[in-house]
Amino acid sequence: MERWRGRVALVTGASVGIGAAVAVELVRLGMKVVGCARDVGKIQKLAAECQSAGHPGVLVPFKCDLTKEEEILSMFATIKEQHKGVDVCINNAGLAHPEALLNGKTSGWKNMWDVNVLALCICAREAYQSMKERNVDDGHIININSVCGHQVFPNADGHFYTATKYAVTALTEGLRKELRAENTHIRATSISPGFVETEFVSRLYRDNSDKAAAVYTDYKSLEAKDLVHAVTYVLSAPPHVQGNMKMKPGDVLTESELNCF
Repeated sequence: MERWRGRVALVTGASVGIGAAVAVELVRLGMKVVGCARDVGKIQKLAAECQSAGHPGVLVPFKCDLTKEEEILSMFATIKEQHKGVDVCINNAGLAHPEALLNGKTSGWKNMWDVNVLALCICAREAYQSMKERNVDDGHIININSVCGHQVFPNADGHFYTATKYAVTALTEGLRKELRAENTHIRATSISPGFVETEFVSRLYRDNSDKAAAVYTDYKSLEAKDLVHAVTYVLSAPPHVQGNMKMKPGDVLTESELNCF
């Protein structure tokens, strides 16, 4: 991770859960991290904690509604103006609503699509353009996917969410093919965890706390720190190593899980 010290990472959805844990770890490792979310107050608190801890990096809070392209573009413009550009883009933000296919609300489907798919694509595009215009040839785009990007959610509440994550799987592979065609060493990686013990499920079932609790009873969960290890692992992999990663509780990460190109 030494080569990333002093360089700039964007982490979306950095206010809680996986995003917050990843942002703090990258700051601990010496990176300048722009953490974005709608609830920027939580990121400001994390930034103060990082500073108090004496971490060598810095966490820069940025308020951004990822459902609005103009706010994403404004964020990238500000990053360019204040920090030159993005070297690492971690598309972590994601959400789910319990909207089944047979009777779900269109507004819920649209919100999931806007955040889980379109915002991810816009951020990846803008990050690549930022790297390209500065001749950064070793950047990295990391998409926090889900096992639902490879298998259908166990009940109807998550079927549309599953579709958004299947899209992330396809989009990451498309990114990799386009990057290869550009003869660049910029990498694209998809990390697909199973259930992670964060606020995700409680937000999904915000009107049914018993149902939310049952998820963690029925399935052994990962912790946010497990995703932190996965992110730092792929960032520290040798330049010729690229691939996707699926995670379940008890997994031990090894280089053999990635593909060499």
